[in-house]
Amino acid sequence: MVVYFAALDPMTLVRALPGNVAQGIIWGIMALGVYITFRILDFADLTVDGSLATGGAVAVMLIRGGMNPALALVFAFLAGMVAGFVTGILHTAFGIPGILASILTQIGLYSINLGIMGKSNQAINVLQYKLVASLRYVTGEGSAFFFLKLILGAVALIAIIYWFFGTELGASIRATGCNPQMASAQGINTSFNKVLALMISNGLVGLCGGIYAQYQGAADVNMGRGAIVIGLAAVIISEVIFGKLCAGKKIAFALTLAAIFFGAIIYYIVIAFVLWLKMPSDYMKLFSAVVVACFLAVPYMKEKYFKKRRTA
Repeated sequence: MVVYFAALDPMTLVRALPGNVAQGIIWGIMALGVYITFRILDFADLTVDGSLATGGAVAVMLIRGGMNPALALVFAFLAGMVAGFVTGILHTAFGIPGILASILTQIGLYSINLGIMGKSNQAINVLQYKLVASLRYVTGEGSAFFFLKLILGAVALIAIIYWFFGTELGASIRATGCNPQMASAQGINTSFNKVLALMISNGLVGLCGGIYAQYQGAADVNMGRGAIVIGLAAVIISEVIFGKLCAGKKIAFALTLAAIFFGAIIYYIVIAFVLWLKMPSDYMKLFSAVVVACFLAVPYMKEKYFKKRRTA
């Protein structure tokens, strides 16, 4: 055991941290979308595994066609919104249960993503284009400016989402997720709100896919596989660690949104730590699922423990 830990180089972990932080911020955008459906709308949406790849595919193919990488992200966002729209229509107009509707959309997107790219993956030359995000920016001379852009982008998204859900339309979406029967009794069009929330959520996921494809220099048809686990991990970790800090404050909702990015960063730091321990990378998906399960169980086990103490 002593020999094993002596063989580990702490500087290897330190050098990997900037890349993990960058990935955490990028995937935090996707986690925001998951939060909208999972917490605000109370909708189990599995579309994200497909819409993230759709956003990446659209962005990469447009960049290869000569479009500005920043403008390509707008179309990645719109492509994600279309995916969310399909899920919403399948659920509201055709009465298909939410989780099944999202699975159907996710399966269909696999073929659509193949059609967009023409093959299973497409790469972009990171030296040829001035990308919004790239792995080479993490440790280069402009790394400070790159991280500043990521942070400012995250803050801008938080501000926009905070503003939107403070409007009458945003409040009606929150009411729909909280109590659809009561919201409907108040004259709120719950079907419209569900479709809109799914569009916004998957739009953010598509945006994340577009940025992440630029970051890794390629789009792959399987790049979104397991994305829902990462999104849930970020949301749950943020709630468990930062839940009490955010509660009871006037800007609690804004703090909750910001905490999601920290949750995603913590998740990737934990992943980096596991890889640093030289655990088999083939089991990372299993490890991710275990992490999410543990954090989901923490609030329940904590409440159960304190309930026993109060009873005693």
